[in-house]
Amino acid sequence: MKKHNTIFILFFLFTISAIAQPSYEVKKKFTKADSLRGEITPFRSCYDILMYDLDIKIDIENKFISGSNTIKFLTVKNFKTLQVDLFSNMKIEKILYNTKELKFTRQFDAVFVTFPDSIRKGTAQSIKVFYSGNPQVAKNPPWDGGFTWTTDKDGNPFVGVSCQGTGASLWYPCKEHQSDEPNEMLIRVAVPNGLNEISNGRLKRTTHLDNNYTRFEWYVSYPINNYDVTVNIGKYKHIKDFYKNKDYPDTLTLDYYVLPYNATKAEKQFAQVKPMMDAYYNYFGEYPFVNDGYKLVEAPFLGMEHQSCIAYGNKFKNGYLGYDRSGTGYQFDYIIIHESAHEWWGNSVTSSDIADMWIHEGFGTYAEALYIEYLYGHDAYLEYINAEKKDISNDEAIIGRYNVNNEGSGDMYSKGAMLLHTIRSLMDDDPRFFAIIRGIQDKYKYQSVTSAEVEKYFNDLSGINFSSLFNVYLRTKCIPTLEIILWKDFMDLKANYYYKFKTVTTDEEEQIIKLSHFSMPVKITTDKNVFTEIYPSIDGQQTINLKDMHPEDFKVATDLYYIDLHIYNETDIEK
Repeated sequence: MKKHNTIFILFFLFTISAIAQPSYEVKKKFTKADSLRGEITPFRSCYDILMYDLDIKIDIENKFISGSNTIKFLTVKNFKTLQVDLFSNMKIEKILYNTKELKFTRQFDAVFVTFPDSIRKGTAQSIKVFYSGNPQVAKNPPWDGGFTWTTDKDGNPFVGVSCQGTGASLWYPCKEHQSDEPNEMLIRVAVPNGLNEISNGRLKRTTHLDNNYTRFEWYVSYPINNYDVTVNIGKYKHIKDFYKNKDYPDTLTLDYYVLPYNATKAEKQFAQVKPMMDAYYNYFGEYPFVNDGYKLVEAPFLGMEHQSCIAYGNKFKNGYLGYDRSGTGYQFDYIIIHESAHEWWGNSVTSSDIADMWIHEGFGTYAEALYIEYLYGHDAYLEYINAEKKDISNDEAIIGRYNVNNEGSGDMYSKGAMLLHTIRSLMDDDPRFFAIIRGIQDKYKYQSVTSAEVEKYFNDLSGINFSSLFNVYLRTKCIPTLEIILWKDFMDLKANYYYKFKTVTTDEEEQIIKLSHFSMPVKITTDKNVFTEIYPSIDGQQTINLKDMHPEDFKVATDLYYIDLHIYNETDIEK
């Protein structure tokens, strides 16, 4: 093959400018039960939740719950039947409306409640659902939803619940959809005497009952996700502290509930909370639930982002149960730092459909990198965020199927974080980038939001159309691939570069390709250790001269983006 004095840069990419549904494995089938759980039907859209008043007794010996949930709601349109949700293994004893018992039917985990007369639009109403049963036991918490019934080292009961994804309706009746949160909530839980029960919000009162039970009453003063509602039962020691940020007037209470024999370890480990708060206040704004306080509660499973009451089970070790997940050597407690980030990303700003859970997990994972940057600087941030690449599998799209209670790929964590990192690099304007991050918190605080809304916010506030980038990262399982062919001859080097589309693997992705209008700059060296931004085009080749430079000096700033990089030399091409 004839040798040329040129570097050919072949940037194979694909994406779409219009928002499309992601691709899925053919084997994934959705059922009527999935639709009843995931879709906002007229039986759900007819009313808006105002408040839950949960009043239950937990019989630990028999792993049994009994009690009621009063569901207060605003009527959005006239209706006679509404849907609430409760797992089919839980018994509904009766449903009352103004002291009158209502008729209801059940289909899978959906409960259809019929009123004797039409409920008029614009009126505030309530129903009281009495129920009981043995809630689902978690087989592998927190990934598998349900209750964990165990004992501590002293033989005392140690109980917790985790139900993200599986659904809060496994243990209490509710409107099981993330798009509708109660504005406030009362949580009353009676447990056997001698035990403590810790839930979300502020403890308002403790009442000793006649049946050797004690009722703990908690009040949540903010909107709350169904899956964030929690109970934690044990013989806890309470450690109290405070956090004050110089830029905000409010003092945040820090309450830690741990098993007594772990108190010393907890005081040392939980010292990480204050520098974490410094970082998150700096990047995201004030703690969203300052009136309800911040709690870490020791739990019999790894952890969960329960609002104002984070479940902690990381054994008071740094990393992930002592394992350095990133491999970078930066020492922090993964559960404290990651789950606390969800107070902003997930609990305050919530995805309307769990298909868009990257808003929780992508931003939550990116928060870890920002925590590292705040403590150790930008180079440390780059090292940490790029370590996320090794955990990306590209097995399916990050965004799941809408309206069927379907999460997308687990890549929502690392790939979602790398998407944010790539956008930050492309903007190359940290003040504006972080103004957008803070702006999302300000605009959508205590609300549910779609991925499309978050994407539009980035586009509008940055002045850059990132639509194609969002689509390739979120709605396909493929990523941009940069292929470089290196040639050398005579005195000069040139870079000849252009975009091409990556080979696709499914019909849906083929359809996406037909709509593609992709544009993404990339930084390369045009002089030794001097990076210049180039703008490849899918319409034809472009050339740039690389003066006084050897092929071995050529670099691509891959630490700024999430792309594949393949470099070939002339020998490879000849073969």
